[in-house]
Amino acid sequence: MKANLKKIRKQRKFSEDFKRDIVKSFETGEHSVSELGSLYGIANMVIYRWIYKYSGYNKKGYRMVEHTESSSQKVKELEEKIKTLEAIVGQKQIKIDFLEKMIDIAKEDLYIDIKKNYSTPPSNTSNKTGKA
Repeated sequence: MKANLKKIRKQRKFSEDFKRDIVKSFETGEHSVSELGSLYGIANMVIYRWIYKYSGYNKKGYRMVEHTESSSQKVKELEEKIKTLEAIVGQKQIKIDFLEKMIDIAKEDLYIDIKKNYSTPPSNTSNKTGKA
């Protein structure tokens, strides 16, 4: 006959300093709960229990929503988007400067006034149609 063999689970004990370090790394955004669980081999529920116990602002009774992306990845994506938008703004500014220079050249060399001057009165030639 086969004997009933059971695997004996060893219960691990963690110090309070270790638990606080885990909670601190979660609160600072270094790691998510699932990342901490896989790094240290601790169940997510245990980590959540520690967060409720040792955290200053994550208390039991409040729902904690954790994003799948880490906040550092999101910051990097936003920084890349800012760089792209700054490059686009720079290109637009170069185009505006070029067009303004062309208007100045047209005015000086060709004696053509392209800019609208809102302070000048309208010309009287448009009213002379002979039908008044």
